[in-house]
Amino acid sequence: MSTLYEKLGGAETVKLAVDNFYDRVLQDNRIKHFFNGMDMVKQKSHQRAFLTYAFGGTPQYDGRAMREAHKHLVEEQGLKGEHFDAIAENLELTLQDFEIAEELIAEVMSVASDPQHRSDVLNQ
Repeated sequence: MSTLYEKLGGAETVKLAVDNFYDRVLQDNRIKHFFNGMDMVKQKSHQRAFLTYAFGGTPQYDGRAMREAHKHLVEEQGLKGEHFDAIAENLELTLQDFEIAEELIAEVMSVASDPQHRSDVLNQ
């Protein structure tokens, strides 16, 4: 059985999608301020690694846990549910830009909006 990662097109698609996603996010007035001063090359690399793992492309993720990685954004910059939703919206729009099949987009969004994932990112 193919993983979601394979169905989406593997490493090349994830790389292009992450680049497009951050281009979109950095233009979004609701959330772009969370990335001020951030090393975007490093951030994109982390995101590619995480999505590769989350979509079944690798059995482990060696990055920081979601709760730990986002704690300072919650405490110092007021990261809230509406920001999480804006990120998810930008992810969905990015996938639509790539003309990914709707059923695959739905599968990606199911992973992205998992209640435990949301809770971890928002430190709830």
